[in-house]
Amino acid sequence: MGYIIKPIITEKMTQITEKQNKFGFIVRPEANKIEIKKEVEALYNVTVTAVNTCNYAGKNKSRYTKSGLIKGRTNAFKKAIVTLKEGDVIDFYSNI
Repeated sequence: MGYIIKPIITEKMTQITEKQNKFGFIVRPEANKIEIKKEVEALYNVTVTAVNTCNYAGKNKSRYTKSGLIKGRTNAFKKAIVTLKEGDVIDFYSNI
């Protein structure tokens, strides 16, 4: 197990969650939809109806500073959008 890295908690994802009962997670790049579904169901005790995944490539970034131009790269990651059965919900804030 251990395919889920962290949940996505942004304004955009929160709006999608409220309207469509979908939750987003950052997952390991080698994870497939079946493994993601099994892990979400095991961790949160919900029923998953669909899993959509998307791979994001890292982007080149540069900025100017006093010491000159600094170049870097953002990390590549895989995102999974999980649709739950009607009535099921995941509360990320319950342990706070």
